[in-house]
This record gives sequence, structure tokens and C-alpha cells, in this order.
Amino acid sequence: SIANSGGNVKHPMLQTREVKRTAYLVITSDRGLAGGYNVNVLRKIALTLKEKHSSANEYALFVIGRKGRDYFKRRDIAVVQETTGLSDSPKFADIKSIANAAVKGFESGAYDELHVVYNQFHNAITQIPVVKRLLPLEQIEVTGAKANYEYEPSAEEVLDVLLPKYAETVIYSAILESKASEFGAKMTAMGSATKNATKMIAGLTLTYNRARQAAITQEIAEIVGGANAQQ
Repeated sequence: SIANSGGNVKHPMLQTREVKRTAYLVITSDRGLAGGYNVNVLRKIALTLKEKHSSANEYALFVIGRKGRDYFKRRDIAVVQETTGLSDSPKFADIKSIANAAVKGFESGAYDELHVVYNQFHNAITQIPVVKRLLPLEQIEVTGAKANYEYEPSAEEVLDVLLPKYAETVIYSAILESKASEFGAKMTAMGSATKNATKMIAGLTLTYNRARQAAITQEIAEIVGGANAQQ
């Protein structure tokens, strides 16, 4: 509404420019045992980098989670900033530093686009890896009645404060959605593991009982055979 109210309000975070360098904020977990949760999102970013960029100079990576950090480290891919050790209930303060660095990089012109790569939560069974463009922000047309407000000191300076906070909040929202996806993936993976383990235990128990019964039958047969031989 502020951006559309005066008609002449401009802000770097709202303006699309020629894309020379793109930043990606990749969200993974610190631990495994989550099925395809990390594999899917890392495969998604790897495919995106391969398709859209011909050189490592064309992109920059911000990574949340040890799995993502180790993945890029093993492949000698530079990471601008990393954050690990998030709790199961992350606070905004936990990711403020990396979110602020990514947003400031776009504002300063170091990057021409900022994308968030994470697992989008649909339900406990389904998590879809997505690459979502965060910056520049989409220009949204305001419908309905418009009210004219006066801003102090100016609309541009109000946007200077609001837009970075908004972008950082969207990143935090993606973190929470990723955590929900992680819990769903772990629940599904552990459910499958429990089912497979139960099935394996049943099969091994049956094999053990058969082998035990065969050994007992063999012993009885040898005893009977020995007794018959003495008669």
C-alpha cells in the first residue's frame, strides 16, 4: 500500500534489475534419519545451479543446517555464511544474522536476486522441495479504495525499515515450514523403519524356530536310531 500510495515511491527491493549474480539460501537439517528430506532439497539446488549458471561466480550460497554445509564442503563449493545447531523450535534471533546478511547483500547490489530453497510442507507424508524467489519482491497491485497517508520522514524511509524486516520474516517462515517438513519426514522414515524392523524380526524368528526344530528333530532321530541299533 505504501509503495502504491504515492505513485512515485521507489525502493531497490521492489525493482527488478539485470541478473548477474544470484544468491540462494538453502535450508537443510543438522541430522539425518529423515528419509529423503535433505537429499531432495540438495538435489534441487544442485540441479538449479547446473541449469541456470555456467560459473561459480554467478551465484552465492547461504546455508542453514549441517547437512547442507557438509554437502557443499565435500564438493569444494564456497558458502558465504552458514548457520547450524538450530533447535526444534527455532527463534527468529537464531537465524537473524544469516537472513540479514542475505537481504543486505541484495540491497547493496552484491546479488540481483535472492532465492530460498527449502522443503515446502504439505502434510506429514508429503514435503516438496522448492526454489522460491524472495527478492526482488513482487509488485502487488492494490485493489479497492485507497487512502492517502502522510509518512514521516518519508514513504521511502518507512519502506527502508519495513521491507528488510518483511523479507527476513519470510525467511523465518520458510525455516518454520522446513522444520515442520523435517518432523514429518522423520516421522515417516521412523514409521517405515519400525515396520521393516518388525517384519525382519518376524522373519528371523521364524527362521530361528525352524532351525531349532530341525536340530531337535535330528537329535531325536539320532537317539532313536542309536537305541534301535542296541536292540
